[in-house]
Amino acid sequence: MRSHYWLFLILIAVLAGLQHRLWVGNGSLKQAAELKQQIAEQHDENERLLERNRVLDAEVVELKKGMETVEERARHELGMVKDGETLYQINQ
Repeated sequence: MRSHYWLFLILIAVLAGLQHRLWVGNGSLKQAAELKQQIAEQHDENERLLERNRVLDAEVVELKKGMETVEERARHELGMVKDGETLYQINQ
């Protein structure tokens, strides 16, 4: 009868240890949920960066392809005008 008592105590201790690891320890359900959240956040960030890269790639192709984009940037960012053009600036 006494051996059953010790076996029961050992099994209870093992069960408690496994439950502790499941809920609190390394690889716990909480940690798994946190990792899933981090993965979702990283996925969103990657999608944002991929879209930014697509825009930049399109801009690079446009700059290599034609002078229209270069002229547009020169006009808007640097305030440049072509020969024979007159710049009218309206202050509001």
